[in-house]
Amino acid sequence: MKVKASNTATEKDPRWALVKAREKSADGAFWYSVSSTGVYCRPSCPSRTANPENVSFYQRLEDARAAGFRACKRCNPEGASLDAKNGALIAKACKLLEANGTAPSLEDLAAVVEMSPGYFHRLFKASTGLTPKAYAAAHRSTRVRQQLQSAASITDAIYEAGYNSNGRFYENSAGILGMTPTKFRNGAADEEIRFAVGQSSLGAILVASSKIGVVSILLGEEPEALVRTLQDRFPRATLIGADRPYERLIATIVGSVESPRVNLELPLDVRGTAFQQRVWQALRDIPLGETATYSDIARRIGSPKAVRAVAGACAANDIALAIPCHRVIRNDGALSGYRWGVERKRTLLERESAAASAPH
Repeated sequence: MKVKASNTATEKDPRWALVKAREKSADGAFWYSVSSTGVYCRPSCPSRTANPENVSFYQRLEDARAAGFRACKRCNPEGASLDAKNGALIAKACKLLEANGTAPSLEDLAAVVEMSPGYFHRLFKASTGLTPKAYAAAHRSTRVRQQLQSAASITDAIYEAGYNSNGRFYENSAGILGMTPTKFRNGAADEEIRFAVGQSSLGAILVASSKIGVVSILLGEEPEALVRTLQDRFPRATLIGADRPYERLIATIVGSVESPRVNLELPLDVRGTAFQQRVWQALRDIPLGETATYSDIARRIGSPKAVRAVAGACAANDIALAIPCHRVIRNDGALSGYRWGVERKRTLLERESAAASAPH
């Protein structure tokens, strides 16, 4: 069967691809009209894709109106988009969750933003990557970490952070803090962290491990600066210089930097919020030689609107290489910021791409 070629003026216009993709970043750059419906829309309009033969583009709203078209009610091209309105409502709900020691019920939150509980729950999770209950729990865990550093007692810290009882907090303290509250309050006192520093073509590499697994892989210019970063993260832990078996781990990691062949498979002691850990696991699933965008990762974890939160989780990653945040790029294909330097990111990606395409 002969397929009709795409040859209309609309289909040749690069803006048409943005309309078909419902690209939100193009909103405000142009508008388009649909002659069969008599309306004009923003590029991200969720309506069914129009026949390109009926579409015209405009650089200004005034031009679309002057041509006799009326504003689409679904995407509201003359005002704030539905996404922008919903984003403001979700931000309001987040502030309520952060301001209350005891998290409001789902029904109360939904009532405040004038949504049904079911729709609000779905929208909140899509926007933040977490349910309202999990968001409140993550905020409490952040608060308790702060309070444990300053409160007069552990009990005071627990209640100030919004936990209703000591018992409920202690049941989950290992998952929240990675250790007991007393040990955390004492700056991880008595925890032993083994570490070693090696050299590679990308500079110094520090690897540190707890009894569970690797807690840090840091890259930088000066070994001393990397050690200070480790000390700042574990201020009262006992840092133990590596023995020969541990130095073999350093050699393995340096080897993967210089000549990558497969993903690093190391036992990890990953410490972060539930959302961060979901993002970090998605990063570990990116195959060697491939990349993904922040939007890709957001979709893979089931939270397509949580792109900024995904970027924040990438920036918070303390385990370079083994959790390969260097494989995440911007939607336009450009290399975005990298905690350990964009040039290192570029070099890692080039080496991995070459390794993946080389004959085996």
